[in-house]
Amino acid sequence: MNLFVAVAAALVAVTALPYLAFLALYAWVRPSGSPAEKREAEPTVSIVLPTYNESGIVEQKLDDICALEYPMEKIELVVVDSSDDETPELIEEYFADREFPELNLIRETERRGLAPALNDAYAAASNEMVVKTDCDSYVGEDALREAAANLADPDIGAVTGRNAEVLGGSEVEAGYRGVQAHIQTLESHLDSTLIFHGPFSAFENDAIQPIDPNSLADDTELALKIRRAGDRVVFDPAIRYMEASHSQFGKRRLQKDRRGMGLIRLLAQHRDAVGRYGNYGRLVLPFNWWFMIVSPWLVALGVLAVSAAAISVAGPAGLAVPAALLTFVWLGQKDLLGPLQAIYAVFDAQVSLLRAGVELLRGEGDGTWEVDEELREAFE
Repeated sequence: MNLFVAVAAALVAVTALPYLAFLALYAWVRPSGSPAEKREAEPTVSIVLPTYNESGIVEQKLDDICALEYPMEKIELVVVDSSDDETPELIEEYFADREFPELNLIRETERRGLAPALNDAYAAASNEMVVKTDCDSYVGEDALREAAANLADPDIGAVTGRNAEVLGGSEVEAGYRGVQAHIQTLESHLDSTLIFHGPFSAFENDAIQPIDPNSLADDTELALKIRRAGDRVVFDPAIRYMEASHSQFGKRRLQKDRRGMGLIRLLAQHRDAVGRYGNYGRLVLPFNWWFMIVSPWLVALGVLAVSAAAISVAGPAGLAVPAALLTFVWLGQKDLLGPLQAIYAVFDAQVSLLRAGVELLRGEGDGTWEVDEELREAFE
């Protein structure tokens, strides 16, 4: 057998095997919804909202919070702000004539990064359930009640939800989030999920722990630490939020690569958890290690090996293989793949994770985040 063909076949087989095992496990478990024993509950709530130069969208976000189906007298809003525009003044003006929810505005004198800001906000949160949300997202009206019902289960210490609608119409992100929702549902039924989402994550206040000041995956890090402390952390698709995203390949890099860097670094920092904490360490973490750290490199090598194998077998005609891949990528970022869009979304995620791994090896990445004005327009 041609050496290039043998190498390409081996790479494809090795890369695909864990995903096929996951699909088999999913078919066997058939998970659905949250695994929590939901109970009706109405705890007091602290909503944590970090802000940085949000003057164009902050009032819409405050409207979103005040429209939640929950007693406003049981809610406090903890805003930690590092803006150099009029965002804090707009927030104070918004609540000037409102008794509830109570506002606790923490003004930072310098921009230190998201993780230190969140540590201050979590320390200031005084209520039983703490919800972290992002300014450039909308939250379902029943999200607080759904989160409270999950956290009423004594085994559950944190819960996150799903992106029910991608603002801006990105089919790439919608496809990826659909795949991710299935993964997180299975993880939650096996034990706990790994990834927590910035637009909506809820935590028991007494379970919160300080996060690394340099963290690039603050919500997931907090959830991981809560699981290591003994509580389960789950995904509930009934908790809905909306977040904006790009489809175009280049534009997605700013948004996706930073997330990838944070998750890879977090897995590496907590590598001692693999094999521990029940199925979380035996199944969930190893699968995420494969998907985020190992698989992206194998996919890249596989693309090169398949292209080389095609050229070695068919000569110049073999260039049709890399040409087909480039066409696939072009159609994917244009949202033109129809039922294959989800496959492209996973491939796009692998590209981001590969780039994130390279950047981490180069020592790149810090805790500040950049404002994407185009995505803000989608939110508006």
